[in-house]
Amino acid sequence: MDQNVERIAKLDTATLSDALDRLGIAGQCHGIKPRTTDFRLAGRAFTILYGPASNPPGTVGDFIDEVPEGHVIVLDNGGREDCTVWGDIMTEIAHRRGLGGTVIDGICRDVSLCMQLGYPVFSRGHWMRTGKDRVQVEASNVPVNIGQARVAPGDLLRGDADGLVVVPQAHEAAVLDAAEEIAMVEDRIREAARGGMRLDEARRQFGYHTLQTRKK
Repeated sequence: MDQNVERIAKLDTATLSDALDRLGIAGQCHGIKPRTTDFRLAGRAFTILYGPASNPPGTVGDFIDEVPEGHVIVLDNGGREDCTVWGDIMTEIAHRRGLGGTVIDGICRDVSLCMQLGYPVFSRGHWMRTGKDRVQVEASNVPVNIGQARVAPGDLLRGDADGLVVVPQAHEAAVLDAAEEIAMVEDRIREAARGGMRLDEARRQFGYHTLQTRKK
């Protein structure tokens, strides 16, 4: 098992966001949301870059059989909301193959099936119009842009009801260490407040207001 995937799966995106801020890393994927707040994902990125369709058009995506089990499919469709790059056939196969989820800077369709199967899809929205003859795959396993954040192949991804974050491989140990420290401090604040301490005093005692402050 990938120990850092296991570590990040125990952390929420809010805590990871604070850790990214502390380290000066832009890993919060703006506008990328789960199709239902029940969805959670954690895994490493398998990236796909889309572009406008050529003439004759290329394929929207015959890559799914190449994605390793547990990896998260990351689709950069340039934030387009006029056509989809993910639907029910892909959801069914991805779920059957044990993939970690799908992330789209763009939209998906057939959301009822991903909800039925519990297969996590994070995107800008959903709408029914196909991407066939409108967009095509330009490259796979290259750096892509998801919600104004760079995602490279193998980067760690974590998604929950609050959205999606990416943790670059080069910084994952530092980000996970910082996030675990932040989670521990927040737990101590809760325990102190439950024990009768004033919240403002607990926050002051444990340094709450500087948890996410960038370290010099």
